[in-house]
Amino acid sequence: MTDVTRAKNGRPVHHWRRDVVELAALFTAVAVADAVANLVGHGPDGPALLLFSAVALVATAAFHTWWARSHGHAPPTPDTGARPPSAAQPAGHAERPACGPSALWRMRTTVTDEPGSLAALCTALAGRRVDILSLQTHPLGETTVDEFLLRSPGDLAADDLVRVVASAGGTGTWIERADAHDLVDAPTRVLGLATRTALDAAELPLALRQLLGRCTIRQSPVAPPRGGRGAEAVPVEGVLEDTVMRLRAPEGGVLTVERPHLPFTPTEFARARALVELDARLGPRVPVGKDTLTLPEGNALTIRRADVGDVEAAKAMHERCSTRTLAMRYHGPVGDADRYLNHLLSPRFGRTLAVQTASDRIVGLGHLLWDGDETEVALLVEDDWQRRGVGGELLTRLVAMAVEAGCESVYAVTQASNTGMVAAMRGLALPLDYQIEEGTLVITARLDPAPLAGRLPQGGQLARD
Repeated sequence: MTDVTRAKNGRPVHHWRRDVVELAALFTAVAVADAVANLVGHGPDGPALLLFSAVALVATAAFHTWWARSHGHAPPTPDTGARPPSAAQPAGHAERPACGPSALWRMRTTVTDEPGSLAALCTALAGRRVDILSLQTHPLGETTVDEFLLRSPGDLAADDLVRVVASAGGTGTWIERADAHDLVDAPTRVLGLATRTALDAAELPLALRQLLGRCTIRQSPVAPPRGGRGAEAVPVEGVLEDTVMRLRAPEGGVLTVERPHLPFTPTEFARARALVELDARLGPRVPVGKDTLTLPEGNALTIRRADVGDVEAAKAMHERCSTRTLAMRYHGPVGDADRYLNHLLSPRFGRTLAVQTASDRIVGLGHLLWDGDETEVALLVEDDWQRRGVGGELLTRLVAMAVEAGCESVYAVTQASNTGMVAAMRGLALPLDYQIEEGTLVITARLDPAPLAGRLPQGGQLARD
């Protein structure tokens, strides 16, 4: 008997030492067999010894069989479901479970600022098969706020994740569902928001909202349109107070950002302040895009973005409007209407579309106003141009801008007798809610991009060009 193996070059290699050992064992076995045969054949207890040897041999074979099967060294039988070696995975690679539905989460938690705290948190998440897609750390002295983007198994609820994090030392945990937009890393997202802010001053509140998540943003002017006490001044560097940050607006007012459900971190405060400083350095700016609107009777009008440079032309339109038209728009003393124009036309507070004739006379204004975490739409059309589709065209474009800005709804405040505004809101083909109190009607439209898709893409284009 010889043992033959193959070297790396593929040629057989004979191990002569093993051959000698096996030959010696063979001679020893023959000698032992001969001695046993002589003892059995010539000894007085030969038959009994032979029977005892047979029983011992059977017992030894049975014990060997049991040991091999109980320790997993027995070859697989057909009913074990084992795959043939050719179909098996490589050695050392465990079979991974089948991939099921997963969920994306944004999570923020606080841990002590010491070595190993983050590692313990990551280990606990890995134990529940939670994948960490991105991580940001916000140092706060003795503690650190860790912000995660996670992908977890679909059957793992938010409460389960919070308990896992708590077991690893995380406190004050906040969690909410994420979507594909959150997969963009933080530097790329901030650069994109800075670009939008640089192109359009009206983008600043929207950029801050996308940067900081669900929050309420209010800008208080130095001199309110209705008079009274103006906003209190804040330092150049701004003020951060837990869930509220106040920044100096470029016009001298105050920009207040509130997020009651989650305190701001110094990192978020620094990013928001950088966006506001960029906006202030670039100064007033409005996209110059224009679009042509042809009325059914053939008149061609121009729709464009308006700003504070159009205040005088807007005042002239006010003078041509009737008292009833102005009262429908401003719901109060008509003599104070002009005082609102600097606020309404400022891109800091929203977006304004102007409709003008070939002689550059403004005959209609549409406003999309950022009102904290809500959005208001308002229209004013000169009397001679009413009932000709101008108001409906303005409203559709304003709503398209709101959809692009990510607004969930828009509302219009008017009088119950303003049938033109009611008809324009109903023409949007969106779900509407009506609230009326003492003759004042508030119509809220829940936005859905589907009904507006493909109708007037220029509405959003005017917001960017």
